[in-house]
Amino acid sequence: MALSKETVVDQITVTENGIVLYREATRIMEDGNELSKTYHRTSLTPAQDLTGVPANVVAICNVAWTPEVVAAYQAQVEASRTVGA
Repeated sequence: MALSKETVVDQITVTENGIVLYREATRIMEDGNELSKTYHRTSLTPAQDLTGVPANVVAICNVAWTPEVVAAYQAQVEASRTVGA
């Protein structure tokens, strides 16, 4: 009986405003059979620090976060701050 634990990114989504959402699945396996699975979801905003983020998610962020997307997101954030002030 060999138990193992594996964590994989099983979903990556990019929203219209450049936010990247990803889900990690953690699986507990016994002799190749899945005993349990849990999920952890994370969101990343354009130009956010990517330290510690899985490499495949970083690759998607680097493609999705063009200078235009980052500028538009930052403008959207600023506009929402002035409306709520």
